[in-house]
Amino acid sequence: MDYTKELREKAKELGADRFGVGDLDILQDYPTVPPDLLKGFTSGISIGIKLTDPVIDALPDSRRLYANQYRVVNDKLNDISFQLAKFIEENRGRAQPVPASKVVSEGHWQSFISHKAVARAAGMGWIGKSLMLINPDYGPRLRWATILTDLDLDWGEPIENKCGDCTECVEACIVDAFEDSGFEDYPRNRRSCFDVDSCARKLEEFADDPDIGSMVCGICIKACPWGSTEVKNKTLDPM
Repeated sequence: MDYTKELREKAKELGADRFGVGDLDILQDYPTVPPDLLKGFTSGISIGIKLTDPVIDALPDSRRLYANQYRVVNDKLNDISFQLAKFIEENRGRAQPVPASKVVSEGHWQSFISHKAVARAAGMGWIGKSLMLINPDYGPRLRWATILTDLDLDWGEPIENKCGDCTECVEACIVDAFEDSGFEDYPRNRRSCFDVDSCARKLEEFADDPDIGSMVCGICIKACPWGSTEVKNKTLDPM
C-alpha cells in the first residue's frame, strides 16, 4: 500500500487543504516538549486548513469573527489529525497527533512542537519574517497541525525562502514585535527576530476581551503579500 497517497487522499476527504510529510531528522535540534517527543518517530505529517479571505482581509474590524474561525479550524485540524492517526495505527504504525494550538507552560509561549517547522520540513512553504509558515499559494493564511509517525512515508523537501526584501509583516505589527534579521531558512533562535513577550501581552489582551476570547491578532497574516487576495491571479497547486 502507498501509505503517503492513502493519507493524502484521506486528509483531503476530511477537509484538509494542504498535506505534506517531512523528515524528522531535519528537526532534531528544534525544541520540543517533552525534549524526547520525536523519539521513535521518523516522519512528521503536516496538515493545513486555509482561513477564509474575507475574515482576514477585514482585520482588525473582523477580529471577533477571526477568533471564532480560529477555534473552529483548530478543532477541525485536531479531528483530522486524530482520524489520520487512527488510520496509521490500523496499518500497524505508531502515530502521535499534536494539537493544532496548545501553549505548554514548559515552552514559554511555545507548543509541544513547532507545526510551522514541520510544515517547512515537508515542503509546504518557508518561514517568513513574521515566523509564520508562508505557503506559495495561500501565504500565511493557513492553520497547521502535526502527526508524528514511524510509518514508511515519502518525504517532501524544504523550499527556498522567497520573502526577499519584503518587510510588510514587520512594518504592520501593532507592537513592533518583529525584526528583519536576514535569516534564510530558520532563525538561529526565536528571540533574534521576534519579541515574543510583547506579542503575547497583546494577545492576552485580546483573549481577556469577552467579545474575542482567544489569543488572536492576525495583522501580520493580513499584511503578507503572498496570501493577499489582490495577488491571487496565480494557479493554485494541487494538494
